[in-house]
Amino acid sequence: MKRIINSPKAPSPVGPYNHSNLAGNTLYVSGQIAIDQSTGTLVMDSIEAETHQVLKNLGYILEEAGMTFENVVKCTVFVTDMEQYSRINAVYAQYFNEDTAPARELVQVANLPKYVNVEISCIAVKD
Repeated sequence: MKRIINSPKAPSPVGPYNHSNLAGNTLYVSGQIAIDQSTGTLVMDSIEAETHQVLKNLGYILEEAGMTFENVVKCTVFVTDMEQYSRINAVYAQYFNEDTAPARELVQVANLPKYVNVEISCIAVKD
């Protein structure tokens, strides 16, 4: 059985999908971009601000499911410019403890929705 979980704090999906699906004790969270739900605008002031907003949006969805970043076991990070890797990684490290950080891949892609620079999805498991 799966249960759809959407958070009113995260931006509405920009396509025919939901924020996340809970299947058993595993939460599959759709890729998030840097839309600020309170204003409806993209946060693109800097790659750091953009990455923070993406991770805040992920956090809102995890929270709605009764989880935190500690529950995340896997992340997928898409970037449009690998030259920004270290700056994105510095922000990412503020959300995940190095000793318990999830598995992850970070890949460069040609483009992302709404022409953003970073998108992150994750898988979390509830204990």
